Amino acid sequence: MSKELNLASPSGKELRLARSLSNIETAKDHGVQRSLMRSVFIVITCTTAMLINTYNTTSVCISLPTIEKDLAIEDDQLQWLVSAYSLSSGCLLLFFGRLADLYGRKRAFICGILCQAAFSLGCGFAQDPLTLAVLRGFQGIGSAAIIPSALGILAHAFPQSKARSIAFATFAAGAPVGGAFGMLMGGVLTQLTSTHWRSIFYTAAATSALTAVSGLISFDADVPSEELVKRIDWIGASLITIGLILIIFVLGQGEIASDGWKTPYIIAFLIIGIIMVALFLVWEWRLERILDENPSRATSMWTPPPLMSLSLWTRAKGRMAVILVIALLNWSAFTGWSFWVQLYYQNYLFLTPVETMVRFIPMCIVGCLCTFFVAMVAAKLPLVIFIVSGLLLTATAAILFALIDPFVTYWAFCFPSTVLIVFGVDFVYTAGTIFVAKTSHPHEQSVAGALFQTMTQIGTAFGLTISTIVFNTVVDNESAKLGVTVNANTHAPMSAQLVGYKDAQWTSAAFALMGALLAALFLHSVGIVGHEKVIRHVDSDETMAVRPESNGTAIAK
Repeated sequence: MSKELNLASPSGKELRLARSLSNIETAKDHGVQRSLMRSVFIVITCTTAMLINTYNTTSVCISLPTIEKDLAIEDDQLQWLVSAYSLSSGCLLLFFGRLADLYGRKRAFICGILCQAAFSLGCGFAQDPLTLAVLRGFQGIGSAAIIPSALGILAHAFPQSKARSIAFATFAAGAPVGGAFGMLMGGVLTQLTSTHWRSIFYTAAATSALTAVSGLISFDADVPSEELVKRIDWIGASLITIGLILIIFVLGQGEIASDGWKTPYIIAFLIIGIIMVALFLVWEWRLERILDENPSRATSMWTPPPLMSLSLWTRAKGRMAVILVIALLNWSAFTGWSFWVQLYYQNYLFLTPVETMVRFIPMCIVGCLCTFFVAMVAAKLPLVIFIVSGLLLTATAAILFALIDPFVTYWAFCFPSTVLIVFGVDFVYTAGTIFVAKTSHPHEQSVAGALFQTMTQIGTAFGLTISTIVFNTVVDNESAKLGVTVNANTHAPMSAQLVGYKDAQWTSAAFALMGALLAALFLHSVGIVGHEKVIRHVDSDETMAVRPESNGTAIAK
């Protein structure tokens, strides 16, 4: 049954629907005829940006022991070289996603990648721990601008479902492949080059610069935003940024603070962070409600369009929220798996960085093969199949390490686990980003992509925090059984460490299994995520299929 819009006296919801339909037609009008080669380079450029993003984390992780010795960094400060990047990149995603939607995704991408190149180069020349940590934070700001812009660019450049499935599958593969690439290059450059750990930053700077050139040449020109009011919600941006910074800081610092989670500033920061996020949600709800009731108030400086419409979470009858929670759980599992596998190789088996990185080579190879597989079947399988199977594969990868026997060959447990983790991440990330792109309105696709990516960043901090708590608790308990008290001067027995590594992997498996249960319960009726005929755009809790008619009009069901 068609739904007619009363444009004589439009409500805010009707205006948003009309604007969405207008944006769909505008996107068609701005359709660009490009060569196949140029389309390929658009995908390659965006995927390379995702690869650099994860490379910037894993390459530093594997070189931390060398950086610690070279710059004489204390153990409790070492984690900031990783956390500073995650803090800035994860907490500014929504803000930069909004900027990209308003002022141009190509412009935001190029500015972000050049920022990343400049500060990566600066990291390579850093001479003290504080300078390096600060530069890592600025390096992460570039990533916060790049990723949501890239998602918006791909969604706009490939409106057809088959091409979009291929583009998003390739982009998603950039995450695990970039993680493996970071470990590979980090191990090789740190151990075999004359500049050691500094080489990983020089490589990131050079790759970022080349990616900027490729983006300038291959990306379509920015399409002007059709939004009537191009104003930034600075209050909302401040609230969510401060709130996420405090929460992610606490998740990273709580376990290593002087008195652990009982440390006063940890408790205070956690409470303030939660309050800030709650105030952000209330503020966004207020803005959206005001504009729904009286759209003319959008001209007031105190009622800008919301940074993130809360109705975005309710799209597709709440399934958008389910996808976002699953993204958090999946990334918690993947990050936990990667972190503890790396430590197991270096701190338990005492492998060198190069010997460690060799064991991650299958991730690069399988990541490339997985891209083709996902692209071929995305338009043939229901969303629930993708999500559930991906999460089960992630859980299986973690369980293999949870059951590992250190005395058996690499091929028995480590190799199959390394292969399966890539399929798991690629399935969930690809299906999730395609669903988000199809469910969000054209004018908010970078914000929607930023929200998805923000949930993965929170998942990174959450997964590492929970698994670290499990590891430390288990190691202390196992050591106590052996009559050993673990402190700064005493290492835990190797048998206790092995139990800790295994239980940390059980924790990662639990995250993935919880995500699989959510998907099975709430996504079973979604259908095929890469379907050619239906484009879903949703206002509030209604699902409307928008399809072009022969006369050029669109009907909202």
